[in-house]
Parts: sequence; C-alpha cells; structure tokens
Amino acid sequence: MQLKHTEIMEPTILEIEPDEIHETLVQLESVVQTVPPELAGQRLDRAAANLFPEYSRSRIQLWIDGGELLVDGQKKRRRDAVVVGMKLNLNPVTESQGDWQHQDIFFPVVYEDEDILVVDKPAGLVVHPGAGNWDGTLLNGLIHKYPGLIEIPRAGIVHRLDKDTTGLMVVAKNLVAQNNLVKQLQARSVTRLYKAIVFGGPTASGKIDEPMGRNPKNRLKMAVVANGKEAITAYRVKQKFNSHKLLELKLETGRTHQIRVHMAHKNWPILGDPLYGGKSRLPKGCSEELRAAIEGFPRQALHAFRLQLNHPKSGELVSWGSPLATDMQAMLEVLKDND
Repeated sequence: MQLKHTEIMEPTILEIEPDEIHETLVQLESVVQTVPPELAGQRLDRAAANLFPEYSRSRIQLWIDGGELLVDGQKKRRRDAVVVGMKLNLNPVTESQGDWQHQDIFFPVVYEDEDILVVDKPAGLVVHPGAGNWDGTLLNGLIHKYPGLIEIPRAGIVHRLDKDTTGLMVVAKNLVAQNNLVKQLQARSVTRLYKAIVFGGPTASGKIDEPMGRNPKNRLKMAVVANGKEAITAYRVKQKFNSHKLLELKLETGRTHQIRVHMAHKNWPILGDPLYGGKSRLPKGCSEELRAAIEGFPRQALHAFRLQLNHPKSGELVSWGSPLATDMQAMLEVLKDND
C-alpha cells in the first residue's frame, strides 16, 4: 500500500444525528480470544474491549446483551468477572441500512484502498439522508458505487460537510476502519483544514474558543451560547483584499456549522452564507463587477482543502489535498481585480 501526500490537480462537520432508519442485521466474521492473566477479574465488557480493540466498548456491550459475544459458549452479563483461560467467542453483527436507495450520483474519489476512501464533495450535495433530503445524497451514491458499504453503519461516513461546503471527506469501508477513524476524530488527531472568503476579517492569526449549541431563538441554527459544547477554530490570513480576506481555518473540534458560526460571531461572515451571513455585504464604492459577483455567489465560500489522519490499518500518517473550488477561485480573481 503506497500512501503519500496527494494533491488533486483537478477535481474530476454536520454533526446532526440522522433520523430513525429501518435496520437489518449483517453477520461479520467470528473471532475467539482467550482471557490472559492481566485481565483476570475484570468486568466482561472491559476485558472484551481490550481483547477486541478494533471495536468500540459500547458496541461490544450491545453484543454481550444480544448474545453475540459468548463466554465459554454461554451468555453472560456485562458486569460478570472473567477468569484466566476463558474463551470469548465474538460473532459480531452490524446494521445494514437496507431502506436507503442506491443512486448513481457523481462524486470525485481522491483515494481508495480496502479500508478507506477519500472523496472531494461538490457543492449542493447533501452528505446523509434526512428530513427534506431522503435521497440524492452522498450516502446514496456511496452504496451504489460500493455496495458493501450497506453493511457499515451510515455507510462508513464518520464526519460531514454542509450541503454547500466543498472538499475532502474520508469514508470507512469496513467496521474496524470506521471505529478507528471515529476514535481519531474523538481524540482530535485528524487534521481538517479549510479555506473561506470572509467579509472584513482579522488582521493576524488567532483562535476562536467559544462554546456552541442550538440557537435559543431559532432551533434550525447553531450559535455561540454560554452553556454550549466546546468549539475551537484556529485561523490565519492567506490573502487580503480591500473588503474581504481569504482565511485558512483549522477545526480543533467538530460542531455543526462551527466555522460558519464562529466567523459570524466575530462579525466576519463567510461570503454567500445565507444562514449566518445575512444579506450580502457590499464594500463602499464597489464596482458593478464586484457587486454582481458578491450578490450572485451561490453558496457559502467554504472549502475543505486538506485532510490528514493516521491510516486505520498501517498507522501511517497520510494526507490529501484539494484545490480551491473553481467558484471561489473566480471570486478571488474579481476581488483582486477590484482592489
């Protein structure tokens, strides 16, 4: 497996839980482990999590409850203690999202192997089915192109981009890879870098550390709220124009709409953001060309251009890059011409 820093020459975190789906069970390969001396006396669920590290403890607990994990052929409780020499027989099952439609939807694939694939999501593509978007999503396209993903929860999707945000996403192709990637995201060891065109903007590099939660006045929006969850966004200026700046942003947490909310909170709204930016802001005395470009920009000018993580099988640090979306490139040219 050859993994290098890869740049795409040409392109060719929504964190909201999905609505309830109908599920069927898919049997995975069984495996047996023997309890070693160092785990003797531990609770079954804790010992099993050590013996089957490729799976999460919460999933193992479900398998214990369901009888998919047996001890010497017998069903036990999570809290039961294990002793040296016990045989833990795991017959894992996972949920298959059989009601999702297989649809031939275009999305560029940057990289793939037997464990992961990296896609360069175009603008306008919703990542996961949900209210108002039950089909036509990236997930529908994934299970069409990779039918085996129907056996993986959420078709291997471990993080998301908003509908009109472009750029890189990693997708797990098996349950072990998915669990590994989720752990990396939780440990904040996955690097996700974005570029955004904002109105105004900072004069130097910095970091926004402001908690986020549901907007108390509008439940469809997120906001900076005192009792919210930790949200941290680092930023630095890449290009300066008279009225706008191109920023590079790094997510240290992954809250819904985090960058969009943090930019609006600092009064640096992202160009074209209809939800948090309000009416398009025009600089004083701007040309008709610039006015038309700003008012006509069709989406939030936000692009996920760099993704770096440890490969779930080899552990090797790997990264991928995506060139700035063409509509954002064109906007930068207009801003430059009107400086």
